[in-house]
Amino acid sequence: MFGLIDLRCVEGMQNQQEAPQPANKEKAAGSARMENYFPTTEQYHGLKRGDIVEGVIVRVDRDEILVDIGYKTEGVIRLNELGLEPASTSLSVGDSVLVYVIQPENKEGNIVLSLARARAQHDWRRARKQFDDGDLLEAEVIGYNKGGLIVRYGEIRGFVPASQVAELRTRNRQSQGEGETELKEQLETRLSKMMGRKLQLKIIEVDQAKNRLILSELAALRQWRDGQKERLLTELLEGDIRQGKVSSLCDFGAFIDLGGADGLVHLSELSWYPVSHPSDVLHVGDQVEVYVLSVDKEKKRIALSLKRLQPEPWTAFTQEHQVGDLVRGTVTKLANFGAFVEVENGIEGLVHVSELTEGRVVHPKSVVKVGEKVTVRIIKIDNARHRLGLSLKQAREIETGMATADQAGASAERTAEPEQPSPGEVVEAVSTEVRGPEKTGDE
Repeated sequence: MFGLIDLRCVEGMQNQQEAPQPANKEKAAGSARMENYFPTTEQYHGLKRGDIVEGVIVRVDRDEILVDIGYKTEGVIRLNELGLEPASTSLSVGDSVLVYVIQPENKEGNIVLSLARARAQHDWRRARKQFDDGDLLEAEVIGYNKGGLIVRYGEIRGFVPASQVAELRTRNRQSQGEGETELKEQLETRLSKMMGRKLQLKIIEVDQAKNRLILSELAALRQWRDGQKERLLTELLEGDIRQGKVSSLCDFGAFIDLGGADGLVHLSELSWYPVSHPSDVLHVGDQVEVYVLSVDKEKKRIALSLKRLQPEPWTAFTQEHQVGDLVRGTVTKLANFGAFVEVENGIEGLVHVSELTEGRVVHPKSVVKVGEKVTVRIIKIDNARHRLGLSLKQAREIETGMATADQAGASAERTAEPEQPSPGEVVEAVSTEVRGPEKTGDE
């Protein structure tokens, strides 16, 4: 190609040498006219296939666009390579565009350019930079296949494997145990429903040579959550009250999503009352209000509590009761040193073995049993440690004393009151008064 141009230039120079030498002005004018018709080698120096250069549109024709890229000859963009009709293109004269060099010179001597390839090349470079920088991006789902989703990334297409789609992964875990055919049908249905949706993604592989652009929603979600967690760890303070959503449950507590970062409500912080499992109190998806117990920035842990926002049973109990009161309760467990009695929901006290009954007690089970209802007397209230001392022995003594006093009182009342005659005696007395005294034989 370049050889042809050089040959023409050489032939022109030879013709000039054979012709009579013109004056200096005429010679200069002739050289200028020659450069207009035959580009020199220097004009194309450095321009090669694959270059991306900036140009300005100088004409829009029916089937092509002419672009001035700073060379003597304008570049040509065929509209059919854009898949556009002249009337549908938004390009106009004076617009600046980036173009891709397909051919530095074709048979007609034009530079063949491509706008679509320039855009695609620009997108590949942008994708590589975003991959290197670890940036997150948003892309629209424009298609799907059995392996995952197809998204638009400028002029190129990216692929999101089904295993990297957050919603699909969650539902796949919930569908474990179902048949393979049924799972494939469900997957295809879910993929089709995601058409047109915009996803937050992260590029995890870029290979322009293989035309591979792989993205992940899960990686983007993890990175976003890490960023949110860092922000929350900086913002959160002990004592804050936040709204959250139950994200998962486990044997030792519940994880609450605070908006990008999870905090843990330990089993002991779920309620003031005994809880055997978090599912007794919460369900995944519940919206809750939580109290921030602590924030560990080094270990990146957030401790939360539900019960700290609920009325404390101990305070209510101690406001209503005092030492010396008799209360009813239920024996909850037995130990060598005594028996525990729940006097109110969430409030337990200890009846020491010495306070169970008179005399020596080898083990509390000889006096009471778990589940038994008993009356106990409050003998100690420790507000600092939330401990309650109880006595079964004193309660029974008081109850016995009260019963004895009641019996003595009843007996005294019977002694003080005159004996009332029976109805028969009353009738007899009245008859005697009417008849008068009976006469004897002596009279």
